[in-house]
Amino acid sequence: MKTEFPFDSKDDPRWQLLETARQRLAMAASQEKVIEIIRDIARAVVSADGVTFVLREQTQCHYVEEDAIGPLWKGQKFPMTSCISGWAMMNNKTAVISDVFADDRIPHAVYRRTFVKSLVMAPVGFGTPIAAIGAYWRDKPAITQQEAAAVEAIAALIGEALTRVRAAA
Repeated sequence: MKTEFPFDSKDDPRWQLLETARQRLAMAASQEKVIEIIRDIARAVVSADGVTFVLREQTQCHYVEEDAIGPLWKGQKFPMTSCISGWAMMNNKTAVISDVFADDRIPHAVYRRTFVKSLVMAPVGFGTPIAAIGAYWRDKPAITQQEAAAVEAIAALIGEALTRVRAAA
């Protein structure tokens, strides 16, 4: 399956970043390499102030990697029922949230300690999601459909790569 990119032109640098990621992911031989590749490109693709990669570990969300202007939750685990990445995985839906403090799915006390004001969190995997990818902004009152679609395209690329890597293991 070939993931479509939400940009108008192949000349768009974001399209080129995604294509480079697709090519690198096709050669990735481990989950760690997949995560490294995504960490290196995801933030630039969506012009975010931060991105995070979250693995589903039974009933927990494990924030395994991030690239952000300030610390988020790398290395921490949360119950799936208490974080937006868990919501995205349990509902197999992308969450687009323009104001984290106006959304009941967000644990507001946890977010007050961060720069995050808006976000997109997309599930990763086909059928039952195995992970999630999130993009965060500190000053973005409206998230565009193109930005949300770009996060979903990244999620699809990760899903394809992780499915291949896990099948080969």
